Amino acid sequence: MISRPSTHLALVLLAAAPSLAAAAAPVMFEKDVRPILKTHCFQCHGEEGEMKGGLDVRLARFILKGGKDGPVIVPGKVAESHLIELVKKGEMPKGKTKLKDQDIATLEAWVAQGARTARPEPEKLGPEHAFTDEERAWWSLQPIHAVKPPVEKKGATNIDAFIAAKLTEKGLSFSPEADPVTFIRRASFDLIGLPPTPAEVDEFVAAYIKNPQLSVERLVDRLLASPHYGERWGRHWLDTAGYADSEGFGERDVERPWSWKYRDYVINAFNKDKPFDQFVREQLAGDEMVPQPYKDLAPDAIEKLAATGFLRMSPNGTAEKNDAATQNANIADTLKMVGTSLYGLTIGCAQCHDHRYDPISQADYYRLRAVFEPGFDTKAWRGPGSRLVSLLTQKEIAESDKIEIEAKKLDAARTAKAEEFITEVLEKELLKAPEADRAALRTAYRTEGKKRTADQTKLLKAWPRVNQLSSGSLYLYDTTYKTKHADTLKKMAAEAADVRATKPKQEFLHAFTELPKKPEAVPATYIFNRGQFDQPKEKVKPSDLTVLAAFRKIEIPEKNAALPTTGRRLALATELTDGKHPLVARVMVNRVWMHHFGRGIVASPGDFGLLGSLPTHPELLDWLATDFVARGWSLKQLHRQIMTSRTYRQASTRDATRDRIDPDNAYLSRMSVRRLEAEILRDSLLAVSGKLNPEVGGAPVPVMFNEEGQVVIGIDTTDTAGRPSGKILPLNGAEFRRSIYVQARRSRQLEMFATFDAPIMEPSCDIRSVTTVSPQSLLLMNSTTMRVHAQQFAQRVQSEGGQDTADQIRYAFRLVSGRAPSESDVQQSVEFVQAQTEFYKANPTPLEVQLGAPSKTPGDPAFLGLTALCHALLSSNALLYVD
Repeated sequence: MISRPSTHLALVLLAAAPSLAAAAAPVMFEKDVRPILKTHCFQCHGEEGEMKGGLDVRLARFILKGGKDGPVIVPGKVAESHLIELVKKGEMPKGKTKLKDQDIATLEAWVAQGARTARPEPEKLGPEHAFTDEERAWWSLQPIHAVKPPVEKKGATNIDAFIAAKLTEKGLSFSPEADPVTFIRRASFDLIGLPPTPAEVDEFVAAYIKNPQLSVERLVDRLLASPHYGERWGRHWLDTAGYADSEGFGERDVERPWSWKYRDYVINAFNKDKPFDQFVREQLAGDEMVPQPYKDLAPDAIEKLAATGFLRMSPNGTAEKNDAATQNANIADTLKMVGTSLYGLTIGCAQCHDHRYDPISQADYYRLRAVFEPGFDTKAWRGPGSRLVSLLTQKEIAESDKIEIEAKKLDAARTAKAEEFITEVLEKELLKAPEADRAALRTAYRTEGKKRTADQTKLLKAWPRVNQLSSGSLYLYDTTYKTKHADTLKKMAAEAADVRATKPKQEFLHAFTELPKKPEAVPATYIFNRGQFDQPKEKVKPSDLTVLAAFRKIEIPEKNAALPTTGRRLALATELTDGKHPLVARVMVNRVWMHHFGRGIVASPGDFGLLGSLPTHPELLDWLATDFVARGWSLKQLHRQIMTSRTYRQASTRDATRDRIDPDNAYLSRMSVRRLEAEILRDSLLAVSGKLNPEVGGAPVPVMFNEEGQVVIGIDTTDTAGRPSGKILPLNGAEFRRSIYVQARRSRQLEMFATFDAPIMEPSCDIRSVTTVSPQSLLLMNSTTMRVHAQQFAQRVQSEGGQDTADQIRYAFRLVSGRAPSESDVQQSVEFVQAQTEFYKANPTPLEVQLGAPSKTPGDPAFLGLTALCHALLSSNALLYVD
């Protein structure tokens, strides 16, 4: 991969004769050539002492020196340069894809121009020379600059000033403002992920007519105050954290029964507008802020410990296979997630070697790993179950112990009674055996299984009714002896269970904690040769990325004497959120921008490095980041700034001029049309049909496989062999809860989620893909789930839309799109409903039943006719897309 300035040069060289190369723009080793060699050649020629053919290509003078067979280039003579010959033939890099034409052209130009360097090269390559000045000067690694907004006309925001300046530069201008119906729908989906009700639309439109600016500000404030705001924006953060309710390992994909505590922490944090710097610190080091041992935890301590679930979200197979490889995979995935979510860099790419594109050394990767190593501790690994933190107070534990003593008394009484019953039945059964065998049979039965002789085992097999006698099989003898021993024991067991049910409810936190250790017992971190965990090399100390040390002091202690833990994560979290780190604030404001406009100022939110996208508005990005920090890291304030701007309030109408100049709308001369995400689509279907359960927080809604093998909402009733029982247990309305509360099993995605691009967390998701494929239309038109939604929608329309079919249709349109239909649409819809009604009269059809088998009783033809129209509306772009 070559830097952008030389891309243009390479294209010129491809079109021009080689003799013109000397007249082209200067090509330098550091800026243009080294990135190509670093990506494709360093691994075999210079890195970690590897010198195939005796050739080191890390410096220009090494290349000029050549390898075992002599020089590989001749400055000024492309045709005589063996290196150029090899790469053009595709013989180098050996065993890999041939270099791109533009990369080869760059190498040719460099040789033709005399193999120049930008500055004298070092005599010896040490760690300080791992990266060039050009690499260290990458834009995202520089301090955030305090930028003065361009001057814009009165009434415009600072955001508008930056956007307008770029539009003017590109020969574009703002689009007109969106109409109020479009705006309230856009704002509602952006902030709470639900469509506005007809009443909310009417109220906003009336206020907008009187005072557009004030009505917009009040609308935004109302939506930000909604508890649904945290659900909507919490979902965005959970993507970056890789939230899941399962471990993501093997076929079992073991459930995480308490990970939802982290999900609720995130939702609550967004609703409370917890300052983002505090949000980050708690997630990285909440446990280091809470005194140990974790007993009688106050609400604030519980919140901080729940926050550390952030570091427990990555796939973790150590509950099933606790070996070094599985442990290392869990740590690597966690570091990868931390890198993309907070740094906006692909730090994980440096696990096996120096990063091929960004100034991140392999040592940097392991220095960062050293920050987290004491919490993972591969020398004393704790599996998922061992990491849970109990929420019981000492008083509750004492109470629970007391209740357990009483329950055990009942257990003992039951055991004694069971022995009494067994003895009674045994003696009656022995009477059926010959008198000579009874004593031996009794002895054999009373002898512990592993201590029985072969003769005793043989004797018991000859008398199976004696052999199988136990407290659990007494029911088999009740009829024979006209007793109710099994019932008696069952009642006694129930009494003990009832007593245990009075214990304080046991709950846990899915937390990341570090156990106190003496300094000498803290696990060391080593660089792994080629990333192989079983090949440790030199030891490293904890640190942030060293490329950032050029302009800021990095202090990560090996052990903070004031804390029982090492304090490393707390130190890193403090450093990341000091307001001077070049990445954290930039990365977050870019994410917020992306979720409002469909595209970030940097289009690659998890990669601010060389392979990522360059910012379209770098000054705006720095201004937003600076202002974000200055305003106390308030996300709600950032939303207000963005959503009250003219830029956000534009219409989405396209025209030929805008499409020609800016086909991707990167410069925002209009609003981009966006499709609803999978979860928001399901939530909207529930809201429109009137079924949405607004309950916030709590344990997830379970999912299961149905008999057709599809993943559906429901309580899993399969037996221990994985066979479906056919039982359908009621969920009491939980099936209508928002999608963020649906269990996120990595191996069990709801059909709608999978079809509409919901991510599988492996380990996390920086940006969701948006595909347009035929299964999406097929699902909307044909799935049982959609037919159920359509019936529920039709029921609501009949109940709330009046008696007249035309009025019901008008109401249905407003619920779906926020707008009243034209009279032409009403007339056509009435005719459609009538035609469908006639069809169902001639073809009786049963209704669908939620969480059960379809009804066998034909539905009312008029209702089914209206349902058909409701189904069409729910499947329409009017619901699926936001202008």
